[in-house]
Amino acid sequence: MDKCIFCMLAAGEIPTATLYEDDDFRVILDAGPATRGHCLILPKEHYADIYEIPEELLAKAAVLAKRMAVKLTDALGCDGFNIVQNNRPVAGQTVFHFHIHLIPRYADDGQSILWKPSKLTDEAAREILEAVSQ
Repeated sequence: MDKCIFCMLAAGEIPTATLYEDDDFRVILDAGPATRGHCLILPKEHYADIYEIPEELLAKAAVLAKRMAVKLTDALGCDGFNIVQNNRPVAGQTVFHFHIHLIPRYADDGQSILWKPSKLTDEAAREILEAVSQ
């Protein structure tokens, strides 16, 4: 398989503004940021999505997301934070290399990560609980 663009970014083969790097991850500023400081956590190994990434690496990514959110909040003075991870096209994934978006939020930044809530019916809850417990 040819390397994907995020594999090349994570490996340092393409120049990036790197905020953090260790043996498993590279954190870079997003080239098309939603807000000031929007960055990506990229594992150095290729995993298409959350279904492929090993659980121990996913746990490390979650810890890194928290550390980077705290550091970015302190450094940039943002008012809040979105941590976003999309899987498969229907969920908004456009690059098929697992990654986490860290998006600092500022009052009146014009961005939105919202959905229209519906109502969970008792019947739907029973069906879901039954399906998941099998």
